[in-house]
Amino acid sequence: MSIISIDGHSLDLNRLYRVAESGDQVEIASDAMERMQKSRDCIEKLVAGGKTIYGVNTGFGKLANVHIPPDEIEELQLNLVLSHSCGTGLLIPANIVRAAMLLKANALCSGYSGNRPMIAEFLVEMLNRNVIPCVPQKGSVGASGDLAPLAHSTLVMLGLGEAWYNGEKLDGKAALQRAGLKPITLAAKEGLALLNGTQIMTAYAALALLRAKSLLKLADIAGAITVESLLHSKVAFDERIQRARGFKDQIKVGKNMQSMMADSAIVESHKDCGKVQDAYSSRCVPQVHGSVRHALKYVEEVIDTEINAATDNPLIFYEQGEVLSGGNFHGQPISLACDTMAIAIAQLANISERRLENMMDPAQSGLPPFLATESGTNSGFMMAQVTAAALVSENKVLSHPASVDSIPTSANQEDFVSMGTHAARKAMEVVENAETVIGIELLAGCQAMDFRQDLAPGKGTGPAYRVIRENIPTMQKDRLLQKDIEKIKELVRKGAIEKAVEDSIGSL
Repeated sequence: MSIISIDGHSLDLNRLYRVAESGDQVEIASDAMERMQKSRDCIEKLVAGGKTIYGVNTGFGKLANVHIPPDEIEELQLNLVLSHSCGTGLLIPANIVRAAMLLKANALCSGYSGNRPMIAEFLVEMLNRNVIPCVPQKGSVGASGDLAPLAHSTLVMLGLGEAWYNGEKLDGKAALQRAGLKPITLAAKEGLALLNGTQIMTAYAALALLRAKSLLKLADIAGAITVESLLHSKVAFDERIQRARGFKDQIKVGKNMQSMMADSAIVESHKDCGKVQDAYSSRCVPQVHGSVRHALKYVEEVIDTEINAATDNPLIFYEQGEVLSGGNFHGQPISLACDTMAIAIAQLANISERRLENMMDPAQSGLPPFLATESGTNSGFMMAQVTAAALVSENKVLSHPASVDSIPTSANQEDFVSMGTHAARKAMEVVENAETVIGIELLAGCQAMDFRQDLAPGKGTGPAYRVIRENIPTMQKDRLLQKDIEKIKELVRKGAIEKAVEDSIGSL
């Protein structure tokens, strides 16, 4: 493990992933500490001067016009956290909560929230000591960001709620005690700073994107193995065809397909077969996979920006001594990006399942039905394809955009909301389904390649085949395929397959 320094401006996806998944330690840069202190000094000066500031000495939402006397400000912050802890449903996975905690600490470090530096430090200490709040998945409409889930995360800082400590679920106060921490009391503005923001939806989005980007390469690998195993033509991947259309990502995928099937004796064995055209799911890999790559570039641009964004309200501009209310908490950028990601990755799974189906049909493949060595007695990959079909059908439902929905809340004060957290959760589920579908295609593709054992595979498909076969043997007779599917998903998530290919032919 290494130490990740945060300053509110320079966090990237790689470091976010390391904290979320590997437990890397976190520290706060000195300049960020200075900014937070100046921001805090500005708030205290304005309040002492009698200025009315939303969420500091007023109520919240529709109650913004209610003035709060100085002796009730601490109670106001506590009540805010308690009243907003209305989440429900299953708990958010711990890695996503870790990512959200880092994003919240990083947002505070930007110096726009008026919190004491100790608030960001406390969040970092919770991360470093592995105190992870239990946060229900449901309850956010992405209006003032993720109010309900962020409230549940904040509860633990106050010694309330529940948290995981080194894998054990405890009440919040006990979890802090085990980690050597004491609950804190929130001062003016700090409850609002911790609850306002898009950190939950952005955490989902960022970790889903990282997995989706890995799938871009795996889909190309799976497509190449299938095309090769089905004795389909390489002509459709000719660079001249891709350049005639001009999309850079389409050109890249075409090159990947050509490179992976280079030096393939399987391809050479049928180059003069006389067949003119193959099914779209093989022939149009560059066009479809390339479009998905292009879409994810937009998604990545949005998430790269949001992980260093100030999404609180109001924002403190201490150099001018001003506090400005706006709407940076609104989740629309993440909502649109996550809907785009879900649609794009659903398409990647859709075309994968179609290639898989072509391997099941002997009329299409020229191979035994369902790739079974003794069809009839054995069903082979019959039901694995059904599982893939179920998942791509589920993805079609999950790809219905959340970002086009809205429902008024807070007595119509929050009259247009983003549904960003819905979009982010759906996107993650689509990615998980797609990992399984593409994993099944890889399994079936290797099984199909086993029927071509007298011929050597390509320069890139060969290493992929070998790393899969090192972990999952050929299916000679029917066996419990669920275990094979879980193993291939593990290989997918470890990046072992694309590493073997890239070690042979270079970056995909």
